[in-house]
Amino acid sequence: MVQGATAQAGCVGLSGTADGFDRPTAVSRAQNALATAIADFKAQKRLGAISVSAMRAKPQPYWRDSVSSELYQKPDVVTSKSYTVCWSGVVSPSVCTSGAKVCW
Repeated sequence: MVQGATAQAGCVGLSGTADGFDRPTAVSRAQNALATAIADFKAQKRLGAISVSAMRAKPQPYWRDSVSSELYQKPDVVTSKSYTVCWSGVVSPSVCTSGAKVCW
């Protein structure tokens, strides 16, 4: 699942959510979903150079309306290009959402 929302003129917040049988797998899959969303957005808008920075995105749970604080799996995974939050899923042991701010 991938979501996008306009943050300001010339920038957009993108996210990707994925699950996994363990936390490292869910993190990797969420970061890959985010990378795909960024590439798709760049191609769709026919953008050349862009800058990508970490942005905490709202979790996008599959089976719940929201994620309660006791379900979060800490620590968050923050890189220069993504901010990933994870939680215990209903079906999967781990679900993560990675977010980034893309500016052009």
